[in-house]
Amino acid sequence: MLKENSKILYVAGIGPGKQEGMTKETLEALSKSDVIAGYPVYLSLLPEELRDKERIETGMTREVERCRLALEAADSGKTVSLVCSGDAGIYGMAGPVLSLAKDFPEVEVRILPGVTAASAGAAVLGAPLMHDFAVISMSDRLTPFPLIGKRLRLAAEADLVIVLYNPESKGRAGYLKKACDILLEILPPDRAAGYVRQIGREGQQAWTGTLGELREETADMFTTVFIGNSTTHISGGRMITERGYDI
Repeated sequence: MLKENSKILYVAGIGPGKQEGMTKETLEALSKSDVIAGYPVYLSLLPEELRDKERIETGMTREVERCRLALEAADSGKTVSLVCSGDAGIYGMAGPVLSLAKDFPEVEVRILPGVTAASAGAAVLGAPLMHDFAVISMSDRLTPFPLIGKRLRLAAEADLVIVLYNPESKGRAGYLKKACDILLEILPPDRAAGYVRQIGREGQQAWTGTLGELREETADMFTTVFIGNSTTHISGGRMITERGYDI
């Protein structure tokens, strides 16, 4: 049971966004919050009964402002939830909030986990994450692209299953092809691959094929891409990474 506190900020992962994909802990925090803060797209995914609460909304590139506004609201005595898609601690707002929290010593920050796109997308595709894997964001807004490329190469050399977040956007068209070209320097073109777009939401689409075929596909910010390791194969349209069981 969540402890009562007059100055509390929940940083909550809401998974793909639908109520069935949220934890009971997150739903409880959202229901007791006076204010819900977040990116407008994620706020629009919340259950109907939560949409009449006071809101704090900021757009892309204004994440730090959003975190500070949420902390200020909590510091005023309101119970606040700052929502993130997936898990708040995986490319979410948990880090910025905790970095800013030193300026709000009376606010208690609680991080609530959620279902991240890697696990949610893997469930749609089958079982691609049965062995060691790496999650790499293709967004170079905060990370230089040469460093992203280095991480891709090293993950491929280590024979890790690779999950790509944020593979493309309107401002980063062609980045999925760039990633595939880097991986194809090391991996064979027939390596099993797949992606899921709009995971757990209306319009969900799933695709499986090879790394060579993936190079010719397009993606967006709501697509999560999976590239298998040397044991990954596709059976009945499902990606399966072997763990070594004697079957």
